[in-house]
Amino acid sequence: MEQQLLIYNTLSRQKELFKPINEGHVGMYVCGPTVYGDGHLGHARPAITFDVVFRYLRHLGYKVRYVRNITDVGHLEHDADEGEDKIAKKARLEQLEPMEVAQHYTNRYHAAMEKLNVLPPSIEPHASGHIMEQIALVQQILDAGYAYVSNGSVYFDVRKYQEDTHKYGQLSGRVIDEMLATTRELDGQDEKRFSGDFALWKKAAPEHIMRWPSPWSDGFPGWHAECTAMGAKYLGSPFDIHGGGMDLVFPHHESEIAQCVASTGHAPCRYWMHNNMITINGQKMGKSLGNFITLDEFFTGSHKDKDGKEMLEQPYSPMTIRFFILQAHYRSTVDFSNEALQAAEKGFSKLMEAYKALGRITPSGSATVAQVSDLRARCYDAMNDDFATPTVISHLFEAAKIINSAADGKTKLSQADIDELKGVFDTFLFEVMGMKDEAASDNTALIDGLMHIILDIRATAKANKDWATSDKIRDALKEAGVTVKDGKDGATYSF
Repeated sequence: MEQQLLIYNTLSRQKELFKPINEGHVGMYVCGPTVYGDGHLGHARPAITFDVVFRYLRHLGYKVRYVRNITDVGHLEHDADEGEDKIAKKARLEQLEPMEVAQHYTNRYHAAMEKLNVLPPSIEPHASGHIMEQIALVQQILDAGYAYVSNGSVYFDVRKYQEDTHKYGQLSGRVIDEMLATTRELDGQDEKRFSGDFALWKKAAPEHIMRWPSPWSDGFPGWHAECTAMGAKYLGSPFDIHGGGMDLVFPHHESEIAQCVASTGHAPCRYWMHNNMITINGQKMGKSLGNFITLDEFFTGSHKDKDGKEMLEQPYSPMTIRFFILQAHYRSTVDFSNEALQAAEKGFSKLMEAYKALGRITPSGSATVAQVSDLRARCYDAMNDDFATPTVISHLFEAAKIINSAADGKTKLSQADIDELKGVFDTFLFEVMGMKDEAASDNTALIDGLMHIILDIRATAKANKDWATSDKIRDALKEAGVTVKDGKDGATYSF
């Protein structure tokens, strides 16, 4: 079934019909984490948002190359290109190698994403592994006349770019011309010609650990350069979708557009997608504000605020976190509260209970229930309307009511109804939205543990030459659909 997918483009500020540059193929780049600390709820939102985009595009039949980077160099403490690289700072404080810090938190990020059932991207490039590409990009911009060298650092010339293209500020809606008109030059007091110029390459101070040779100095790339260079390397230029959090619109993504236009003459992508923020009491959750709760803290239920007050009333499972995020549209703000998470937990539990109840319903009659017949189409309509997961969830709750009514004997469902309801849940709740039955996962571990106990009892019987008991256990398991295979290292089982 061909679907007409609409995507809200931050650049045009409207929904647009999605048409990939190359038919049947989609290139998507999403800004990944800066790995100098544990992932928190604010990191989970873009990961889950674009995981759903990735899943749905693949469901529609597209071959998707999904690139999500790891920022392990070049992200300064302040976006004004001053201060100290965050990873280098962490390494200095903990007396570690910077790449030791980056690898540790990359591993922890991956572990958290796996728990949240976020699929790994097609390619996960590291900024530190693409220094040559970033140097080449800086040289292209210099050759085009939109950058200048100052004391070994290279800065993007926002004033000249704006005079020639009138495009700086188009993504964020900032009026850069007013900034240019009201900001005086610093008369040599600063390396920059204009305070809004951003670093393409920074000369490293003597104490700076992370540095590479370049034509201009031993130093390191600017934050914005990495995504432009890696996006073009792996997806070509332009590519289809560039995603990230709304907090990246300015200056990061605005600067990415400027770098790409300056070096190639065109924008980096067709569609800009941005998820909104997670807030606590109306304030953005983030490391810089010190109000974040790590994902591991959510999973264990232990977190105290700066005043020592316990913030979490209970542990919240990964699927509760995922469902909580998907209950809101990705462009809406989501405010954290224990009540909201507990409601998400109950909501997902109700859907899972209804799904399992489908297996206990005896089909009756041949007529199709009206609400079932168009359920799949309504879910597709919601997903095609800029990935409206809250609407899909509302349709699934309607389906749950029908299932529960049939389970109670109040409504009749045909076998076709039951099959269709199961198919809709399988497609939209599990495949597209990436939810999974955590209880089933827990049961798998339980079953495995019980099976090893049974096999140990059988091994003891064999050792005591109690063949009758050994054979009885094997035969009983076979009747239950479990095959036992004896080997030199002991017995194994399979279903």
